[in-house]
Amino acid sequence: MTDTVLSRLLRYVVIDTQSDPESAAQPSTEKQKDLSRLLAKELQEMGLVDAHMDEHGNVYATIPANVDKPVPAICFCSHVDTAPDFTGTNVRPQVVKNYQGGDIVLPGDPNQIIRVSNNPELNNQIGHDIVTTDGTTLLGADDKAGVAEIMTAAKFIIDNPQIKHGAIKILFTTDEEIGRGADKVDLKKLGAEFGYTMDGSTIGEIENETFSADGVDITITGVAIHPGTAKGRMENAIKIASAIIARLPKDQTPETTEGRQGFIHPTDISGSMDEAHLKFIIRDFVDEGLAQKEALLEEITRDVMRDYPGSSYAFKVKHQYRNMKVVLDQHPAVMANLEEAVRRVGLTPVLHSIRGGTDGSRLSFMGLPCPNIYTGGHAYHSPLEWISVQDMEMAVKTIVELIKVWEERAA
Repeated sequence: MTDTVLSRLLRYVVIDTQSDPESAAQPSTEKQKDLSRLLAKELQEMGLVDAHMDEHGNVYATIPANVDKPVPAICFCSHVDTAPDFTGTNVRPQVVKNYQGGDIVLPGDPNQIIRVSNNPELNNQIGHDIVTTDGTTLLGADDKAGVAEIMTAAKFIIDNPQIKHGAIKILFTTDEEIGRGADKVDLKKLGAEFGYTMDGSTIGEIENETFSADGVDITITGVAIHPGTAKGRMENAIKIASAIIARLPKDQTPETTEGRQGFIHPTDISGSMDEAHLKFIIRDFVDEGLAQKEALLEEITRDVMRDYPGSSYAFKVKHQYRNMKVVLDQHPAVMANLEEAVRRVGLTPVLHSIRGGTDGSRLSFMGLPCPNIYTGGHAYHSPLEWISVQDMEMAVKTIVELIKVWEERAA
């Protein structure tokens, strides 16, 4: 099992699947389909006759139930795309066998060092085999580790028919890293009652909660006058936008918050003297917190605008996703069965809140309650990304045990 999950990861990470937030297409990059096509082919070779890739690059497949009693159909989901934060072209993975501690210098760029001081989880990896890049690209374990783990577990279940189970649905999505992973998923075709994303980090940590999220766009229309005759007349939109940024509360930023604290985060500023644009992401674990932060941001904007009577602004809030815990709390068996599976592989389940989003958030509110399971990966979205082969194996075992738990507890 270990060799299989490793060989799959190494095969998948060399396929460039970065998504592109500037593209309006779905998927945002055609190269994501290169991995999706391979996965559909491999699933078909396992004997899953319905395995296919749709026009959006999503992959669907079913392992049919092998019991007569009614067992809820459960889905395992991961995304094929990698983050736009750092290049995913020409990935050259390396395996540090039998890791014995200490910092890991990456061979392609010796300035890139995976330091234990920044990665304390390495202290729990003595004797493990650690997969990294050469330091010139990201690894893509987010989320090709999840993909490899699902594929490995699927093959194990198929090869061991003595394991009793209900219908198991497999879903691989595109564009998760740019917030569109569930946009084109057909839940009716998927046919699952409950789901699990394999997209977490440290083994043992299971996630039933995400941020709730909105985006805010502010457009400032200033007063453009020739600078030679501008006294008392010009109202520079760039300066207005800068004044709004300057007044943001310093205790509500990503740099100053942690745990369950939310934030107001400017992500883009652009424009000219006559018109400027500001983009923000607003995050909190409760909807009331989102509303309060959006109200504060608009009050700051109004206050700044009072000094510029000839100018105007537009303030637009865009719903992004909501905390999946609201949905999951209505289906306690989803988490209870997962916690039992984690215990069965010898780990202590640790409930964790994601300071971000996941396909599971969108899928939960679309009608597929969907918490998140660990993959074993760390330092995502960077050339310092790493993952333990043994932790990946543990994730595979967790999937298998979870499948057993659902069958055993079915009426």
